[in-house]
Amino acid sequence: MMANGKNGSLMSDINVTPLVDVMLVLLIIFMVTAPMMVQGVNVALPETQHSDNLASEESQLIISIDKDGKIHINDYEVGIDLLQEKLKKIFESRTSKEVFLKADKSVPYGKVIEVMSEIKGAGVEKLGMVTQPLEHEKPGKKSAS
Repeated sequence: MMANGKNGSLMSDINVTPLVDVMLVLLIIFMVTAPMMVQGVNVALPETQHSDNLASEESQLIISIDKDGKIHINDYEVGIDLLQEKLKKIFESRTSKEVFLKADKSVPYGKVIEVMSEIKGAGVEKLGMVTQPLEHEKPGKKSAS
C-alpha cells in the first residue's frame, strides 16, 4: 500500500502480475510433466473386428505380456513361476475374480497359453483378452476389389 501524495489516501490494489507469472510457470511445468506420468506396459495389441472397451471399475487386474515375453501384473513385473501364487494372494481380498490379459501380437502362442493356464490355475473365473479395434482402410493401402 502506498500513500497518494495529493490527498493522503492509501491505494488498496493488489499487484497480480507476479501471481499470474507464477501460475503460468506452474501451468507450463504441469503440461510438460503430465505426459511423462502415464504408466503402463507398452504392448502392441492384436486387432479384431469386435473390440469392447474395458468396464471402468475401481481396480482392474490386467496381466500384460510384452514383446520380450516379460509378464506384468498391472505395472509390476513377475516371473511365470510366481504368477499363480501372486494371483492367489491378490484374490484373497477380492470378491470378483476377473482378469484381463494383454499380450503383444509378436509373443508366441505357446507363451500366451502358458500364462492363461497359470491364470486359470489361480482360480480366476473370468479371463478377458484385450485387443484393438480393426482398422478397415489403412492410409496408403488400397483395398482389393
